[in-house]
Amino acid sequence: MAFTGSCHCGAIAYTVDEDPPTKALQCNCSMCRRKAPLHYFTTPDKFRLETSRDAFATYRFNHLVIAHHFCKTCGIAPFAEGNGADGKPMVEINLRCADGIDPEALEIQFYDGASR
Repeated sequence: MAFTGSCHCGAIAYTVDEDPPTKALQCNCSMCRRKAPLHYFTTPDKFRLETSRDAFATYRFNHLVIAHHFCKTCGIAPFAEGNGADGKPMVEINLRCADGIDPEALEIQFYDGASR
């Protein structure tokens, strides 16, 4: 069963063609400490952007391998795209923006991004 998500105003919306996740990754890098996303990683073939790419701006930092997308209207960052640690293309979903997923019910894995 697919799950969906969006930014706050709905200008960015997506569908992920897999079951809603039960686990997420929490990072402490300089970006994540400020945004507080709960990360879930999928492959580009399972991710479908339902809205125009014109709705978001992109920010890259550190190694510049991840495109952090955020809404030009509301500022919320529902997903990012780039290459994973293995070099393969990936899409990162901010589960705080996913519909019907309770962040309190997720099993959280900690990632020490500040030390990388």
